[in-house]
Amino acid sequence: MKYWNLKKINQSALDKTGIIPRSISKLFEKFTKELDPNAEAEALAEFKVSRYQTVASVKYILFLFIMPVLINQLSKSFIFGPCINYLWNHQEHSIFLNESQEERAFAELQRFEEKLHFEILIGRISNPSSNLINHKMTDKALELASIYASESSSAIKNILADFLSGTIFISILIVSKRQFSILKSFINELIYGLSDTAKAFLIILFTDMFVGFHSPHGWEVVIEIILRHFGLPESRDFIFVFISTFPVILDTIFKYWIFRYLNKISPSAVATYHNMNE
Repeated sequence: MKYWNLKKINQSALDKTGIIPRSISKLFEKFTKELDPNAEAEALAEFKVSRYQTVASVKYILFLFIMPVLINQLSKSFIFGPCINYLWNHQEHSIFLNESQEERAFAELQRFEEKLHFEILIGRISNPSSNLINHKMTDKALELASIYASESSSAIKNILADFLSGTIFISILIVSKRQFSILKSFINELIYGLSDTAKAFLIILFTDMFVGFHSPHGWEVVIEIILRHFGLPESRDFIFVFISTFPVILDTIFKYWIFRYLNKISPSAVATYHNMNE
């Protein structure tokens, strides 16, 4: 029974789009099944297959994402973290990994100095002296040095831990091909089962979020976070070039997908998308 279920699931995952639209073919299939005297038994069997497919897909998704994240955190806390901290504390290292960190630290120290002079002018600091100002500036500089040294070591830990978790993620995909086929079939059935309005809504939401007129600001924030996560220099030229090219390429790929695949699978959803997008 289990072998038959897996065979049927894998077969549905390999179904290709034909000349007749999917909605019309499903209508005829439903009509012929209702006339079949064994329709009840087949419906029960299909329900079992659908349930097995759903449970297996949910378990696989949880395992696929939880395992790399768990390995990432454990390796960072118990393997890479202690090693990097030991080497960082016992050897002389530069506080900053790149010029962007140094510029941010200098800007923070400059703002602190301006705030300190402002508090002196409004009388919040009584009996100011050069020794007091130098002492506060020295303490702030040491605090920033500690913060950015920790950020630099964390960036090295992130690179190693993310590389390990990425390797684990790819290994899971390569090893579990059968589970991936079941998941692919489950996602296809889930997407194709949506109404045309829901499909059009998701398309518009995706395009406006990633390739819309307001998406460059979001991409800028995301790229800055990624660069800081890996301790890379925050080059404004690189960020602007990425924002001006990658969303355009993504939009081209997405339009090709709509023209090549979605227009064959669900032409009414494409028409609804164009009407909602106007």
